[in-house]
Amino acid sequence: MEDKAAPVRIDPAPEPAYVYYFVRARPRVVVKRDLVPAIAVLFSIPMLGLPAGWLWARLAPAQNKIILENGKPFPVGLESYHRLDALMVFVMLGLGLGLVTGIGMWLLRQRRGPVIMLAAVLGSLGAAWVAQTTGLGSAAGIYAIPADLKVNQVVAEAPSLETWWGLLAWPLATALAYGCCAAWNGLDDLGRRLG
Repeated sequence: MEDKAAPVRIDPAPEPAYVYYFVRARPRVVVKRDLVPAIAVLFSIPMLGLPAGWLWARLAPAQNKIILENGKPFPVGLESYHRLDALMVFVMLGLGLGLVTGIGMWLLRQRRGPVIMLAAVLGSLGAAWVAQTTGLGSAAGIYAIPADLKVNQVVAEAPSLETWWGLLAWPLATALAYGCCAAWNGLDDLGRRLG
């Protein structure tokens, strides 16, 4: 007869009393500390609209118009296309300055976050409005129409912006530049602690 050994009972290892999990605290949005710099950004960016409007007034093409018998000006040939040219010059200036504004705000390392981004976008909208107002006034001074007009006289009419859609280029480019920098960064706190 074979002697069968009794089965050996193996107890599982006891679980440790304490289990440690390393959880990094998610950085919070800092509002109080960023509020004063955000207000400074909000009111300083619109000052960039002054040179932008002056530059637009010099770059945007004027429309050559002929004076009709009833005294009203009428575009000569394809000069009416310059209405779109003036808008596109304004949009391109807004896009370029918006990229510079967004990247410049990103370089404020210790203030990175949504508070400064919102202030930069709203300040850029104000800068676009200042640029439009300054540019239209400056262009009207450059291309002043004489008071004594004769029939069939050709005059250069100041460029104009007939739509407000051009105002959106600057703030949208600012938001795009800042958002791309934040997406490319990859740090939870956007690198604020390193500044």
